[in-house]
Amino acid sequence: MKTSPLNIVVCFFFLIGSLPAQLMQTDATLRDTIWELNRSEIKVGQDLLALSGGTVLVGRVGEIIEDATILIEGNKISAIGKKSEIIIPAGAREIDVTGKYILPGLLDAHFHVGQVKDLLPKFLEHGVTSLRDPGAWNETYLGWRRLGIPIQRLFLTGPHLDQYPPAYPRNSMLVRDAKEAEVAVNQFVDEGATAIKVYFRLPLGTIERICETAHARGVPVTAHLEITKAKDAINVGLDGIEHITSLGSSLIDPREAEKYRQLILSDNDARDYGRYEVWNSIDLDDTTYTQPLLREIRDHGTFISPNLAVFEKQTDRGDSIEVNGFAKMVRFTGMISEAGGQVVVGSHTFVPYAPLGLGYAHEMELMVQAGISPAKVIEGATWLNAKFFQVDERLGTLEVGKLADLLVLDQNPLENISAFRDVDMVMLNGVWVKE
Repeated sequence: MKTSPLNIVVCFFFLIGSLPAQLMQTDATLRDTIWELNRSEIKVGQDLLALSGGTVLVGRVGEIIEDATILIEGNKISAIGKKSEIIIPAGAREIDVTGKYILPGLLDAHFHVGQVKDLLPKFLEHGVTSLRDPGAWNETYLGWRRLGIPIQRLFLTGPHLDQYPPAYPRNSMLVRDAKEAEVAVNQFVDEGATAIKVYFRLPLGTIERICETAHARGVPVTAHLEITKAKDAINVGLDGIEHITSLGSSLIDPREAEKYRQLILSDNDARDYGRYEVWNSIDLDDTTYTQPLLREIRDHGTFISPNLAVFEKQTDRGDSIEVNGFAKMVRFTGMISEAGGQVVVGSHTFVPYAPLGLGYAHEMELMVQAGISPAKVIEGATWLNAKFFQVDERLGTLEVGKLADLLVLDQNPLENISAFRDVDMVMLNGVWVKE
């Protein structure tokens, strides 16, 4: 992704700077559920609003309210239903959204912050009101929090847990055994982590201890696997899997999988091309490996964030092996959904075939190309992601009592998923951030 030199934040540490003590604190002490790190910093709506006449897509497949009214009091939805059934209170500000489509704010399951000006606002104006960064020190976001501008609800994990030699040293904490991993998990949760991310070099026993420790603290565990068999990791307690490429070694002959594992253990960078070679070799019509994995994903309720957009290879940027390998990644993503798996949306932020800020919208387009219906993709972006984040009691759907994070579209996304490329209005916590 090329960016103008003017868009680069010249000195990242200037953004971080010296921050007020309250920004260094978390809401962990308040925690009876999972809370975003910046919960106390998000402006709270104070108005009484009525959005009238639009079509509401609640967030779950098939739940649609036509010619609807949504009442918002402060930062919560106080009423929702047919326009004819909702009485708008005196003094409410009524906004006519006839012909438009109202949806829950989007949750991004896989966001990576970069030293680029306006990065978070660009995603916010395209409807991404919550994000999870699976693998960055919490301090990375301190600069954004200091600016005092509207930004997403930040569901962070702390750095991912890895072993030597790490693929991304600046975003890793190295753990040498299961006990060190346990200590790290507790440290991260104490610091406000909302999930734990494990990286591909960790052995299975360490992943199991991480899952046990995290679950005891009430947070989920997600993973970039690639050379660890997905079935094994799921069976020791993994809640989610990042990247469709994490599943490749589970879909080939075990001897070839071990050959690939040894290659990657000797050279992290061998993944860059090797993952496409693996996927190019997979026969998705052979049920020997596909069906057992699909059953494991479905039966355990594992969340899959495929991040297709970051792996996309077309003929202008890839050879036949890469292009064919990517096509199979897309197809298998559709197979997961068709088999009953929970496929969620994660942008990966910087992707080769979408301008900055539109990576999330493009990921949704690729999921539709995979054969997933627009309604299911929207569910994966909203309700299922809220379940994955374990915050579905207050986010992910438009229902009475839930927080007023929402977006408004001019076009029907059920007919054209690309409607998300042009978001008309965005509300965060009852406050319009784009109107």
